[in-house]
Amino acid sequence: MKDFSRADVAEIYHAPLLELIYKAATAHRAHHAPGEVQLCTLLSVKTGGCPEDCAYCPQAARYHTGIDRHGLLKLDAVLEAAREAKEAGSTRFCMGAAWREVRDNRHFDEVLEMVSAVRELGLEVCCTLGMLTESQAQRLKEAGLYAYNHNLDSSREFYPEIIGTRGYDERLETLANVQKAGLSVCCGGIIGMGETVDQRIDLLHTLATLPSPPESVPVNALVPVPGTPLEDCPPVSTWEMVRMIATARILMPNAMVRLSAGRTRMSAEQQALCFLAGANSIFTGEKLLTTPNPPFDSDEALLELLGLSARAPYQGQESSPPA
Repeated sequence: MKDFSRADVAEIYHAPLLELIYKAATAHRAHHAPGEVQLCTLLSVKTGGCPEDCAYCPQAARYHTGIDRHGLLKLDAVLEAAREAKEAGSTRFCMGAAWREVRDNRHFDEVLEMVSAVRELGLEVCCTLGMLTESQAQRLKEAGLYAYNHNLDSSREFYPEIIGTRGYDERLETLANVQKAGLSVCCGGIIGMGETVDQRIDLLHTLATLPSPPESVPVNALVPVPGTPLEDCPPVSTWEMVRMIATARILMPNAMVRLSAGRTRMSAEQQALCFLAGANSIFTGEKLLTTPNPPFDSDEALLELLGLSARAPYQGQESSPPA
């Protein structure tokens, strides 16, 4: 792995756009099957009431966003959603709970049961549950979890502008605990929250120079939600998304770069540019936790139009089943 400097990342990011896309596409083809896209599904297994103050999040208890709160779903409901996702072509199923941190209680035991049951269906299982300890990460691994998502969201400098209830180092500590347990790391960020280009470059530099770079990098465009502090943020341009994706692909060529939140605002042409720039995964289903997402039929038509195929289960380094 190359030890990228901050200046290296800036140079890549600011390259002439078509040259940047070309270099990213070349890196993509060298490490991945260019005609394949992994389909993932993200289910909110516990919604709303979160004590955190993340300025973008409709699930924060302090904001009035009108979402329907619900406690932890029952196992049968989760399994039904997982089976539907698999039938629709998803090979990765992620479960998210609106918690600040994992606690060693019956709810965590229920999540462990969900992980084991979904794993039995032959899906890659991912969770995003907030902060967790190394021992909790190990328990998830033993239950059959493949990956853990814990985004950095933004750069260290900009982070306090959007989150005050959890520090940047706490996020890094959770990532370290995940890696120590031998889980695959899913970690990315969000653009369009008011950050500068330099702060986006800082985020990319942090991700690329983690002790072990993440195997999965979701790139999200902010979906402004009424009732949150960021409700009036203007949408990011396609070119901003393309630069983030392309730079991530060059910096972390082995990673799955996931075109995540914000696709409902993107045309087929805009999404095609993101795939050309190195994105090789999308989330399917009507929602990403609580934010809207293109319907499956739309995604199926898009992939057919572009001549892309859904990735089969457990191919390649990033999606090999856990030992």
